[in-house]
Amino acid sequence: MPSVCYVVAEAQKPTLCCGRKFLIDAHLPPILREVFRQLGHDAIHTLDLSEKNFSRDGLLNEISVVEERVVVTKDTDFYYSHILQKRPWKLVLVRTGNLGLKETKRMFENHPPAIEQALESCSLVELDQKSVSIGTRFDAPDEAI
Repeated sequence: MPSVCYVVAEAQKPTLCCGRKFLIDAHLPPILREVFRQLGHDAIHTLDLSEKNFSRDGLLNEISVVEERVVVTKDTDFYYSHILQKRPWKLVLVRTGNLGLKETKRMFENHPPAIEQALESCSLVELDQKSVSIGTRFDAPDEAI
């Protein structure tokens, strides 16, 4: 089992973060691409891919690993593939249930510093409306199960 890195932060005012690459899954609105871009990141949505929102998880994982993109999703299948296969490269798992477009956008606008800090040392970050928390350290040695 991978060791766990605990990062808990309350929502903070957004600041311009250093540029990272993000891949936003079909389960989240494309407007988030602009939120990340306004913060100085390279962000694409599945709608930007050739198969659009029909892109398979395997393709998203491959893009994530090859391009070192952080996958942003609500799909827990990515959580399991990340834990078991270290794919995608890094993951922001959104745990909010169904939120409206404005609430989802506001949640991402309120969390950039905490997300960036967590991604510096963790490969798995969980996000909800109030906090950024628990991630798996990407540099931790694998332990026998």
